[in-house]
Amino acid sequence: MARVFAKGLAARIKPLGLTTGTFPALLELWDTDGLTQKQLVDRLDIEQATMANTLARMERDGLVVRKKDTNDGRVQRIWLTDRARALRGPAISAAQDENAVRLAGLTQDEKRQFVALMHKVLKTKSLKEPGDA
Repeated sequence: MARVFAKGLAARIKPLGLTTGTFPALLELWDTDGLTQKQLVDRLDIEQATMANTLARMERDGLVVRKKDTNDGRVQRIWLTDRARALRGPAISAAQDENAVRLAGLTQDEKRQFVALMHKVLKTKSLKEPGDA
């Protein structure tokens, strides 16, 4: 199911110059600009190396700039560019449009139930992660 939504989202945000890899980081930064790479890793639950590569692409594409923290020079904060800020509305609209198309066959009650169940599944932590001894 995630692949179906991701494929549709990718097609909708590609004309904006965005990818599904950068979209989650943008969502976090649109919510709270100036996060650190570690904060993004924690919020998005992804590997440090993956985030480093994503941020490098985002910087190359003119979406973010990295600046040293004013209180701790060892820390870099990630700041959105004007270009990235301007993409917020169109990108979120694209995601909402994709959701609307994918959920069009459901009643309002089914949509609420579906979203509630997805949130419940995502919040449930397994007692043992795959690969744990």
